[in-house]
Amino acid sequence: MISKFARISLATVFGLSLMAVAQAAPATGAAASTPTAPSAAPAITGTKVGTINIEQAIFASNEGRRDFETLTKKFEPKQTELKGMSDEIEGLKKQLSTQGDKMNEDAKAVLVKQIESKQKSFERTSQDAQEEFQSQQGEIGNRILTKLAPIIQKYVADNGYGLLIDTSQPWPRGPVIVAGQSMDITQPIVEAYNVQSGVPAPAAGSAAAKPVKPATTGAARPATPAAKPATTPPAAKPPSQ
Repeated sequence: MISKFARISLATVFGLSLMAVAQAAPATGAAASTPTAPSAAPAITGTKVGTINIEQAIFASNEGRRDFETLTKKFEPKQTELKGMSDEIEGLKKQLSTQGDKMNEDAKAVLVKQIESKQKSFERTSQDAQEEFQSQQGEIGNRILTKLAPIIQKYVADNGYGLLIDTSQPWPRGPVIVAGQSMDITQPIVEAYNVQSGVPAPAAGSAAAKPVKPATTGAARPATPAAKPATTPPAAKPPSQ
């Protein structure tokens, strides 16, 4: 799942992107004949209601899968660093547990302070890595979404939709309680974007090369999209308290 910060950012960009497309019609009169005037956006006159999982559409696209895999690999050294820090703290805690009653008070106090200091350092490093990862993940999503919005607008207009609802957030956090799979247009949007972007699918066997499945919602809990990325890098497990 995408972080709350990234989700708000993506939602904002999505709204602004569609507004920009909707406002792209050239003005009448002299302005309309200006060569630099943008082309008109498709008119939304249909009556069908559709759903789309925006997060899945972004990160299930070939470009999203490629860039998210690259981001994950970029953070692998940080993952290794955090694991080393965690292992070191666990070793010190084990030493305190097994040898603490044999130490004099001064030596024991030094060991306790060492553990506390390393624990705080681990938590700061882990938090910084998570925030940086989420920030860069949000940048990937925002960049793709600005290019995806016009494709969504055109698909909606061409296929008779008058209302499109985002199902990225499961109910009750999201607005959709129940939606049939036949209403979901995530997959065709992903396919259309892949064609436009020209980015090839990730190689078979790569971490990002997972099958893309349309998102569905149900009364209990919508299924999690198969291609949805995690919000944090695969960081090391925090040392036990």
